[in-house]
Amino acid sequence: MNKFLSRISWIIIVVPFIYLAVVWNRLPEKIATHFDIHGNADKFSNKNEFLLFMIIMTVVSILLYFLLPNIYRIDPKKFAAENKSRLKKIAIALVIFLAALQCFIIYIGTTGDVKLNVRFLFVLIGVFWAVIGNYMNNIKPNYFAGFRLPWTLENPENWKQTHHVAGKLWFAGGLLIAAICLFTPTTISIIAFITITLIITIIPIIYSYNFYRKQKTLHQ
Repeated sequence: MNKFLSRISWIIIVVPFIYLAVVWNRLPEKIATHFDIHGNADKFSNKNEFLLFMIIMTVVSILLYFLLPNIYRIDPKKFAAENKSRLKKIAIALVIFLAALQCFIIYIGTTGDVKLNVRFLFVLIGVFWAVIGNYMNNIKPNYFAGFRLPWTLENPENWKQTHHVAGKLWFAGGLLIAAICLFTPTTISIIAFITITLIITIIPIIYSYNFYRKQKTLHQ
């Protein structure tokens, strides 16, 4: 299974370059490569610069693909090695997300459009949040992934309960972001994305701190 996932990951990594090769002659001389929060282009590149941009994104994707599953090697937590397979799956999800983003940017380039549909970007991020939430519940205490708070890192039960709550919130919140941003105007999508992301981040922190206070009270 791991070998199959690894092969699929490498195929996904090269898909944007295959797509880019197919549409290369259709790309305009000036391509939008950066957009503001409203999706308006504020930076343009020529075709060679655009190619370099794609290469950099791919290098980042490859580095993250190798880094995440092996980060446990420098993690002092004794259960860190148990996270390897889970972090591998998160790394694959990240590779898929970045490849989809690259393909979307290439598509925008072929249309010559200077307006980015940020709603589609938020949908992608929402789905990615949901995937993260799906794996968050089973991740063991570590210093690199999850809610790495002083009280979660020092108390395995606090870590477990916090990530159980966070996993559900991120899964539901990610799907809610995707659904809202798919069917609402840009302004509402931006508000929904920021609001839901803040909620699913803040609630686990508050829950974790309250858990810590209750445990501290019980042991006094």
